[in-house]
Amino acid sequence: MQKRKYSLTHPLTVQLVSFTPSLCSFQAERTPRSERKRQDSFGMFDGYDSCSEESTSSSSSEDSEDEVPSIPASLPIIKNNGQVYTYPDGKAGMATCEMCGMVGVRDAFYSKTKRFCSVSCSRSYSSNSKKASIMARLQGKPPTKKAKVLQKQPLMAKLAAYAQYQASQQQQNLAKSKAVPVECFDWGRYICSNNLVGAPVSCFKHVPMGMCWGDLAEGVRVEVLNSDTNLSTKVYWIAGIVKLAGFKALLRYEGFDNDTIRDFWCNLCVPEIHPVGWCASSGKPLVPPKSIQNKYSNWKAFLVKRLTGAKTLPPDFAAKVHENMQFPFKKLMRVEVVDKTHLCRTRVALVEQVIGGRLRLVYEESSDDFWCHMYSPLIHAIGWSRSIGHRFKRSDVSKKIDGQMDAPAPLFAKVKDVDQNGEWFKDGMKLEAIDPLNLSAICVATVRKVLADGYLMIAIDGSEAADGSDWFCYHSTSPSIFPAGFCGINNIELTPPRGYTKLPFKWFDYLRETSSIAAPVKLFNKDVPNHGFRQGMKLEAVDLMDPRLVCVATVTRIVHRLLRIHFDGWEDEYDQWVDCQSPDLYPVGWCQLTGYQLQPPAAQSEIKQSKNVLYLGDIKLGSRRSSCKNPHL
Repeated sequence: MQKRKYSLTHPLTVQLVSFTPSLCSFQAERTPRSERKRQDSFGMFDGYDSCSEESTSSSSSEDSEDEVPSIPASLPIIKNNGQVYTYPDGKAGMATCEMCGMVGVRDAFYSKTKRFCSVSCSRSYSSNSKKASIMARLQGKPPTKKAKVLQKQPLMAKLAAYAQYQASQQQQNLAKSKAVPVECFDWGRYICSNNLVGAPVSCFKHVPMGMCWGDLAEGVRVEVLNSDTNLSTKVYWIAGIVKLAGFKALLRYEGFDNDTIRDFWCNLCVPEIHPVGWCASSGKPLVPPKSIQNKYSNWKAFLVKRLTGAKTLPPDFAAKVHENMQFPFKKLMRVEVVDKTHLCRTRVALVEQVIGGRLRLVYEESSDDFWCHMYSPLIHAIGWSRSIGHRFKRSDVSKKIDGQMDAPAPLFAKVKDVDQNGEWFKDGMKLEAIDPLNLSAICVATVRKVLADGYLMIAIDGSEAADGSDWFCYHSTSPSIFPAGFCGINNIELTPPRGYTKLPFKWFDYLRETSSIAAPVKLFNKDVPNHGFRQGMKLEAVDLMDPRLVCVATVTRIVHRLLRIHFDGWEDEYDQWVDCQSPDLYPVGWCQLTGYQLQPPAAQSEIKQSKNVLYLGDIKLGSRRSSCKNPHL
């Protein structure tokens, strides 16, 4: 790429060679792969066809939310507290809750000792409710514990009954947290003290400047406020980028050479950062820092020598930042979003708040809310569910309030067109999928229903509710579903069906025992973009177990396009598998730029204290946290 030269319109008359940020769109770099039948780096078992005949059942285009799917004869029915569930082995014993006295299936009870029917009963029994710890996290203080990833239980109906209370509690807590001043996390000190590397902004195409970050790198010069001065007015000086981490850069004033005493971190997208030459064009004074003002007798000659051939920001950098900080979603726009109390369906929600492209949605006919990014696969235009045959919770709201409007369809993330003719997914096919209720696990799963436009309803084997309320919709091109054998080939622990005793799990045996076939490997998305992430890189990531929170995190493993995200300070059991293009990942400094609250790493002492303590959180996508029914918690 030919470099353009920008003239420094300052009495120094220095010519500065500047980079031009690229505006080209992101193009996924496909990794060519052979079509080997039996062994593939993505999935090794292509086309199990010896275990049973393929299912020829077709899916209807309409599906009422009250419709109850048939229960396979191989799964015995167990009644528990008025609800009907399937259980894989039928041999579970019964237990009585020591708090409320409810009798139920023992394996469906909480805690290692199976003494309580629910998290709320367990916490009510304890004298220490840890309320202060919950409030601390909502207020942005270092939390005292992390939500325990509970074993998935088919208790969706019971959990849903508590949702209303939790919604009101959440609103109260959020209102309180806004009134508490929160100390910002110091990314600069954290990175320097641990010699860390931040993921480049170019890895995140969905964030502001993600598509036009250009060649911004170490060595680029900028004009910034001079903090090393006794003058009463604002003066500026030139600084160079010493280290870059996401949006943040470690800067050093020109003239300090290798002296780090005045180094400072700054977000490059804030208004105080300017290209070299801005002072001259704006009539602002360039004054050397007082610490080194006597170091050179001729600062003009010094700058001419140091800046000739140096790179700086393009003159429209600030304008591009401003343009990229405009988001198309507006308050009171109506969307369809996954119902966090019944994952199998969607419902209408209103946009209540937009921060950096993240949306706070409030469900219609409810005060309960849900956080997600505007490019999330969980939100859709009004009418999407009906068009593909997805379950939908109809609203009784007959009149829109002033200002409401349906969000235009072009605002939503597009999915790849697929051809469902010929060989395609069929009901009953087996695969591997990231568990939407436990994002640290990739589980054995089943296609339960084939919808239109390439969408599939997926269930996690061994723990699905009898009414299908925990089925989850994935697109066929989703990076969260994989062919049978993917985990084995890539040395990832596969979570077998709950209650399955023939371990270690073997796909051949399981398919034969369940008279099933595996979905063909060629139906899965095998595109691997040149995403730029590397193991050990730091970033800011949404805790999908509680999507309100954005936390300090690390990429700990990369498998094709799949990233293992670790939350700093927490144990590995809270890790999440996330796609490299997930809109829930952000560069270092994104929270500061957008005004979103960043959750700092937890101290190890706090993690140790939190062991074996159950956390009552939200019934959200990616959460096994039960809502609290005790008003004192």
